[in-house]
Parts: sequence; structure tokens; C-alpha cells
Amino acid sequence: MNIKQYLDSTYLKTASQANISENENTLVVQNFIQEAIDEGFKLIMIRPEQVRLAKKMIVQANSKVLIGTVIDFPNGASELEAKLEEAQQAIENHADELDFVINYEAFKRGETNEIKKEIIACTQLGLSHKKVVKFIIEVAALSNQQIVQVSALIKNTIIANFKEDNYQNVFVKSSTGFYKTEDGLPNGATIPTIILMLENSNPLPVKAAGGVRTLDEALAMIRLGVKRIGTSAAKVIAEGKTSGDNY
Repeated sequence: MNIKQYLDSTYLKTASQANISENENTLVVQNFIQEAIDEGFKLIMIRPEQVRLAKKMIVQANSKVLIGTVIDFPNGASELEAKLEEAQQAIENHADELDFVINYEAFKRGETNEIKKEIIACTQLGLSHKKVVKFIIEVAALSNQQIVQVSALIKNTIIANFKEDNYQNVFVKSSTGFYKTEDGLPNGATIPTIILMLENSNPLPVKAAGGVRTLDEALAMIRLGVKRIGTSAAKVIAEGKTSGDNY
């Protein structure tokens, strides 16, 4: 197994979140992109405004690293039209994969028809441009029952509206890594939440994001059936070390 082909190296902090200047943050992004190129990771996951930079660096390096970006991040509460506009711009900037934050608060309010519309429209846009689509459900904001329900909702909506050969390109993803939890509870992927996702999203693939900090943890996720892992510590994991980062 090539662990690097499961790893989506991720940097999604703004300059203010990182408590550094815009120029310093751009340098951090450049370093993450270059590391992904040098290490041969599956993908570099960055914010939409940095996709062009990544594309330029990857083309210049003649690299096969894919570019992923987040849409309506991190809260997922924008109107559908705004989500689609942001995604369209990312597509035009040559992103390969689009990770949409679903409106999980609307889902918790029982607005399932709105979530279905979101899933269908975002998937249609991505697949029509031959992009991989992922739906971030934000497991830390949900109860176990809600994780089961929303995973099944995404699966059933995709099965009802898209052909089987598309299933491999529509993921259910655990977390943004930015959700604020109380009492030190995990804000990302855990073994129990990933098991619930896998059981209820099959045949759609699952991406575990947030909280995977060691090679052993990554391998455990892969053994369960996870197809991709989002982490800000991709190199540390690939080297068999332990990261102190939260994402």
C-alpha cells in the first residue's frame, strides 16, 4: 500500500486564523503545495483563492498531484446559488475536487428537501465538469443518529439521481476540522463516527478528515474502508511520526 495516495494534504487556515500576515500565510500555502509535489501525495487541499497558485506550481513541476478546495467553508449555511457560484469559480481555476460543506444546521432542523436539492445541484455541477465531489457533514455537530441519517440521505439521493459509474466520485466526508466543540471533545473523524458513515453511505466512498495524526490511525481508517484521509500532517503521517496539530 502507498499511504501517500490516501492522503489529502490540507491547509485551510486564513491568515487571521493562523495569526500571521497575508504574505506569511501565502508562503505557508506554497510550502504545503511544494511538499505535496515533492512527497507525491494524492492531493493538496486548500482554500479557493489559492487554487490558481497550486495549479501554476503543479504544472511547472510536471506533477500529478490533484488540487482540492472547499466550498461554503466552514459553516455550509450559504444559499445554494452562492455555493454553486463559488464552485463554478473553483472549476474555472482548475480545481480537481470540490468539498462542499452541507447545510448541516438546516439538516438538523429537518429541512431534508433543501439538503436533497443541494446534493443534486452540487453533484451535477461537479460531475458535469468531471470533478470529484465530496460532502462534508460535520460529524462533531451531529448526534450518532444524525450521522446515520445524513449519510443515508446523501447515499439515497445520489443513487436516485445519478448513474452507478458516478458513485466512486461522490464522497461523504466527516469534518471541516474547524468546528468548535465543548469539553475537549473531538471535532473531526473518530473510529465510531467513521464506522457509522461507512455503514450508511456505502456504495459511496468515505473521506476521514480531522483528527488523524499518526500512521497507525491512518492505517486503522483505511482498514475500515476509508478511501481518503484529510490531514495537515501528511508528511508526518507518511514518515510514521505523530503530529501535534488538531487537523
